[in-house]
Amino acid sequence: MLDLFSHAIDQARTEITHLRAELEQHNHRYYVLDDPTISDAEYDQLFRNLQALEAQYPELLTPDSPTQRVGSKPVSAFAEVQHRTAMLSLNNAFSDGEVLAFDARIREALGVDEVEYAVEPKFDGLAITLTYQNGVFVQGATRGDGATGEEVTENLRTVRAIPLRLDAPSPLTIEPAPTPVRPELVEGQGTSSVHASTAHASTGSARAVDFLEVRGEVLMFKADFAKLNAAQQDKGEKAFANPRNAAAGSLRQLDSRITAKRRLSFFAYGVGLCDGAILPTQHAAQMAWLKTLGLPVTDLCRVVRGAQGLLDYYRDIGEQRASLPFDIDGVVYKVNDLAQQAQLGFVSRAPRWAIAHKFPAEEAETTLLAIDVQVGRTGAITPVARLSPVQVGGVVVTNATLHNEDEIRRKDIHIGDTVIVRRAGDVIPEVARVVLEKRPADAVQFVMPTHCECGAHLAKQADEAVWRCTGGLSCAAQRKEALRHFASRRAMNIEGLGDKLVEQLVDEARIHTPADIYTLSLDALITLPRMGEKSAQNLLAAIAHSRATTLARFIFALGIRNVGESTAKDLAQHFGTLDALLEANFDRLQQVRDVGPIVAQSMVDFLAENHNRAVIDQLRQHVAWQEQTVAEHLPLSGLTFVLTGTLPTLTRDEAKAKLEALGAKVSGSVSKKTHYVVAGEDAGSKLEKAQALGVAVLDEAGLVGMLSGGNLE
Repeated sequence: MLDLFSHAIDQARTEITHLRAELEQHNHRYYVLDDPTISDAEYDQLFRNLQALEAQYPELLTPDSPTQRVGSKPVSAFAEVQHRTAMLSLNNAFSDGEVLAFDARIREALGVDEVEYAVEPKFDGLAITLTYQNGVFVQGATRGDGATGEEVTENLRTVRAIPLRLDAPSPLTIEPAPTPVRPELVEGQGTSSVHASTAHASTGSARAVDFLEVRGEVLMFKADFAKLNAAQQDKGEKAFANPRNAAAGSLRQLDSRITAKRRLSFFAYGVGLCDGAILPTQHAAQMAWLKTLGLPVTDLCRVVRGAQGLLDYYRDIGEQRASLPFDIDGVVYKVNDLAQQAQLGFVSRAPRWAIAHKFPAEEAETTLLAIDVQVGRTGAITPVARLSPVQVGGVVVTNATLHNEDEIRRKDIHIGDTVIVRRAGDVIPEVARVVLEKRPADAVQFVMPTHCECGAHLAKQADEAVWRCTGGLSCAAQRKEALRHFASRRAMNIEGLGDKLVEQLVDEARIHTPADIYTLSLDALITLPRMGEKSAQNLLAAIAHSRATTLARFIFALGIRNVGESTAKDLAQHFGTLDALLEANFDRLQQVRDVGPIVAQSMVDFLAENHNRAVIDQLRQHVAWQEQTVAEHLPLSGLTFVLTGTLPTLTRDEAKAKLEALGAKVSGSVSKKTHYVVAGEDAGSKLEKAQALGVAVLDEAGLVGMLSGGNLE
């Protein structure tokens, strides 16, 4: 009897394996290739056969089965995911001149006359990362702030364009590197064509890749968006503004069964980490390799040479834009060679080796009904145009920024004018210009108010275009903006404390300063409109979680003018403790790396206000962090390093982080002030310059020895 049962299970396992492979093949043909080979009825019959077998033999059910794409029970919240390698953003170019300047910087930095680029469309969707272990999809997450995203694994399982199990790696390997390539990926898009000069077939393994992170974009095709909005209207529900909003809203549903009912698509555009395979050493070839695994990769890519190749591609894709089945808002240029990418490195939160060339902003004509002013967290007064509703790039626009009083005068904007509105970078609406021939006789010139809504007077420094409220934290508008900033993801990261709730809490005098956030109680929160007990408990949990932070986040959260994330990190590393920072004067502040007189004066002005000092003292009773070692006491303090070439095991970012943690400064160029150049494979002109200047050169072994406390000579 046991033998008969074992035989039945073996037969069922074989049939289940065959059905799963067949269904996934049909999914790929239907959702990725748009070339189905069977009817819907035939597909449904295969699907029911698999469901029946899995119901009969539940021990054979696995997460990568096509039957698991229908969604699961709702979750209460998305878990956080720390990205193993950062999902960085891209700098933008809006003109041919900016593209020419980008290419010139790349050529100069690499010391070459011409550069080969991988060029790709820039999808208007939501960036995600997919993780596969032994070829099986195990986790998916949104980009979030680049370092931390939200886990949306169950929702991504419902996207039929995403394979739940990868095909065996292709034997095509392009110029294999001696070690797995582990580049940091950005919010660009993918490619599928390999330039003829880059492909060299060789023998590869047929087993599944041990570990693979795939970066890509979830989006909604125009036809699927139209069907979704038609269904929304049939149900009497609100239509989505555009495909991007529909895709983002669908992917972030707490109930994945809702996501499963909306047809989302996916394109891969890069690799995060990979173990168990030798990857090609060029971006375009890596994308071709991903395609052999069954991952969707766009066929709109090219490999081009030089700035003219970039601009020709931009114009070619621009001509195709309207006829494409999905929305794009530009194109992406990436240096194709990964060793050159590593040599170029990163600046702030973006790579030097890539850029997004955005299409011109979409424009529309409407009437300017009124001009109001908004108050920012530093007191900056921004005039805002109130407009007759108009569609711009698929979004209904009713408000647009006017930047400042000088800009209003320069553009000669009057209330009542017919104006052209555009979405700058396809995101922020702004008034581009006035249609003067349509100006009505009763058009009114705008006059900047003399006082803020809080009653404090407005002031403007001689060297600034911006008026500011002098009310400080006594101004409710500034309090709201300061509190929003304090709670934001990159500051104290208090999830759930959004714009509307901040407004309620300030308007009802529940909180006045950031320190008051930590005194909120359940009883106080549940009395607020539309605030249930569960929501209040979730918010209190998020507040409690934020009590343990870092000194850098705390400094950034204070909202000091001109002090961004990078500067906050520099201040934290330089001073080590908050007390040391609070005692620093103007001259001491300027000793911090990349801190000049403007930032130093902003710090001095902020700390000179007694109410700011009082808020900091109150916050220290609620928030804690581990103190850092003062930079000048670190073993590599005062030393400047330059990284060039590809190191055997360390990525450029890993090496930079290790050096900076020990107090070193990592520069992008070699000079007489450089103490060490760390050179890897294909080091190029930086190594030559170091040798000419007599700068000490280290390989990775020398760097590791220094990092571990070896001799600095």
